[in-house]
Amino acid sequence: MSRQLADASTSAENTLEAEKVSFLKQPKAVWATALAAVFAFMGIGLVDPILPAIAENLDASTSEVSLLFTSYFLVTAVAMLISGFVSSRIGGKKTLLIGLGVIVVFASLSGLSGSVEQLVGFRAGWGLGNALFVATALAVIVGVASGGTGTAIILYEAALGLGISLGPLLGALLGGWQWRAPFFGTAVLMAAAFIALIALLPKTPAPAKKARLRDPLLALGHKGLSTTAASALFYNYGFFTILAFTPFILGMDAYGIGGVFFGWGVAVAVFSVFVAPVLQNRFGAVKVLTGTLFFLMLDLIGLGLAAGHSVPAVVVLVIAAGALLGVNNTIYTELAMGVSDSPRPVASAGYNFVRWMGGALAPFAAAQLGEHFGPQVPFFAGAAAMVFAILVAFGGRNYLKAHEPHLVQHPSK
Repeated sequence: MSRQLADASTSAENTLEAEKVSFLKQPKAVWATALAAVFAFMGIGLVDPILPAIAENLDASTSEVSLLFTSYFLVTAVAMLISGFVSSRIGGKKTLLIGLGVIVVFASLSGLSGSVEQLVGFRAGWGLGNALFVATALAVIVGVASGGTGTAIILYEAALGLGISLGPLLGALLGGWQWRAPFFGTAVLMAAAFIALIALLPKTPAPAKKARLRDPLLALGHKGLSTTAASALFYNYGFFTILAFTPFILGMDAYGIGGVFFGWGVAVAVFSVFVAPVLQNRFGAVKVLTGTLFFLMLDLIGLGLAAGHSVPAVVVLVIAAGALLGVNNTIYTELAMGVSDSPRPVASAGYNFVRWMGGALAPFAAAQLGEHFGPQVPFFAGAAAMVFAILVAFGGRNYLKAHEPHLVQHPSK
């Protein structure tokens, strides 16, 4: 028995070493897609530092400004259902380019908005491009990266973390000058990504089997995928409560808010790439997932207690939340990609349809709760959402554990 454990330990460690070696040795197409993904994910946190400025310049309330996130993620969620349908007919490269093109158009229009209603509408169009790009980018990276699915997902999460960290920084640097500037800046970056993909990403042929519009919904009939998606829905509620509501309670200018969320984004990136794989390999996906959700619940309670009382405490708790979010992002994505027998693009579309609904609901709900009941309540609601996320994951743990990687164990154990 001890010999078997030793062999299992050696095999798992050799696999980890192989993935580390292959992580940086990727085709140019992978790096081009990952770079484009960084630019795409920058759009999520781009508006964070300029939310108060938008409210002031467009004479809008907190709830109205929160709709910038809600319209974006609601359209992103619904459009996820058609992403696989489109990419399976025209190929991944064309789908990525269409998504980038749509983002360029609507990011530019966002910068020209004359009212908050127009801006909300243009952010919705931006969400359509985001859905076509994000779902397809993950499938393309998984398909062409060397080192296996795990390495590809870490690369994707690295792009996510880097984009989320740089988005607020760009928003602050440009938004401190003019609140419209970050939108035009994003359009320029996405246009550059468009050119890079044309040059570096080889043609990706359409799959032999075309996806149907209903396939992502049918994929959610798998207990493992539906458990992952439902838990992620509540998790994303907490995630975007922090991202969308906190800027309004910091009392800082665009540079201050951008600095706080840059630190938050760096924590997301570092923990998603370097910490999550180690924890998952050591303890298993379910234990790490439920554990980090529990600590995120405590973090949100802390934010609720600090809101309106201590800005330094809020700053520390926001950055700490980034570390927990980074770990969970990687684990949720890996579970979604491997827990069911559905093709990865189909599973990704179904999973993202459900989880982005949490991102769509949280900003507006948090703003409403904050306006009517005080700045503490949105964070307490986010903490309650973490409880539901834990209960869902724990209830479906048998389905999720079937996907857990082999743990590195030592003979003495």
